[in-house]
Amino acid sequence: MKSRYVIGLIAIAALLSACGVFRGDDQGSEGGAQAQGVTSEPCPSAVDSNKGCIYLGTISDLTSGPFAALAVPITNAQKAFWARVNKAGGIGGKYEVDVTRYVKDNKYNPEVHRQVYNEIKDQVLGLAQTLGSPTTAAIIADLKANNIVSAPASWTSAWEFEDVIIETGSNYCVEAMNSVDYAMEAYKPKSVMAVHLAGDYGADAAAGAKVAAERNGLTFTHMETPSGATEQGRAITEITKTKPDLVILTTGPADAATIIGQTAAAGYKGRFIGTGPTWNPALLQSPAAPALKALYEQSAPGKPWDADTPGHKAMRDALPGVTPNDGYTSGWAWAYPMKAALDAMVAGGDVSRKGLLAAVKTLKTVDYEGMLPPEAGNYADTTAVFRQTLINKVDDKSETGVTIVKDFYTGPTAQSYTFDGPCFSKL
Repeated sequence: MKSRYVIGLIAIAALLSACGVFRGDDQGSEGGAQAQGVTSEPCPSAVDSNKGCIYLGTISDLTSGPFAALAVPITNAQKAFWARVNKAGGIGGKYEVDVTRYVKDNKYNPEVHRQVYNEIKDQVLGLAQTLGSPTTAAIIADLKANNIVSAPASWTSAWEFEDVIIETGSNYCVEAMNSVDYAMEAYKPKSVMAVHLAGDYGADAAAGAKVAAERNGLTFTHMETPSGATEQGRAITEITKTKPDLVILTTGPADAATIIGQTAAAGYKGRFIGTGPTWNPALLQSPAAPALKALYEQSAPGKPWDADTPGHKAMRDALPGVTPNDGYTSGWAWAYPMKAALDAMVAGGDVSRKGLLAAVKTLKTVDYEGMLPPEAGNYADTTAVFRQTLINKVDDKSETGVTIVKDFYTGPTAQSYTFDGPCFSKL
């Protein structure tokens, strides 16, 4: 059985190599051969069959994980983004991009993420999406070892220190800092509690809240809470017992609705500011809707679905008939840096993983078509950290249930903070 298995693998590898999809040496076009994830043959659904194909993988939370309601729109938006790119001539007039062949479900589980990554990594040039902070952390060593440039569907501050990660928008640490500074202006709290999931996502925001609370002279506490709407009893008890003036919430949407709805029912009257992934417009149909309208605001790294920018319009035009969801907005915005890097790679003549990583390091700005400021795409300066975020309020008249209260801004805490390592490591 073992010998048959090995022979089968060798045969498969040989076949993939012959097709120009699998190459262990990643020689790229400089070596006269196609790199991993690049073929001279057209993409399966090519607009122009005379162009070659660049394959990008997607690993997302597509079925049973806590972020599936956001991840499915994220993934669909990216498919629409690259279809638009291909219709407009592709990359450098030579290649189109396929993000549909190698799509995997991570169930928001680091072990599953690593498993499905290993299933596709030899067939792709890079990753159009790797969803989740702890899940992507599970493969980051391999991404670096193989020069696999990846667009994360997450905002941990760890990505500020990884060349292969092309993040878009401010990290959770900055987001929480700006939230506390905003609250100081709006509500003048005296105490802050961070309630958060474990790992890079929750702890990163909690660390930012801690830094801002200390800078503003506020009492700070924090607690981890597990994922799951039925698992929030301890968090609800701690909030109602401690009665912090402000809660910085970093969970999934269902968790957030349970915490806010039940603490409000128990008489809590403080404020919640939840990081971007805590919101889903479906929450307006939940029993927690009145509490959310009264007590909750959403911090966000970018503008919502119905914002008036060329990028938002292009996104809406490319996704006719969908139910608006800011998963679409994030997914679309996250694709711009990869497009810029692919354009620079082809222009530079080295179509390979190493060539793509080299291209990333030349990018000082990215054209987000107004969805974010161009300086959000500075990957050439290794010390650059984008520090602007927004605050949204719940608004059931808007397309995705939120409207902007405070547009892109940087609070004094984030402005003065020196990033010398991931924030979550200092919590």
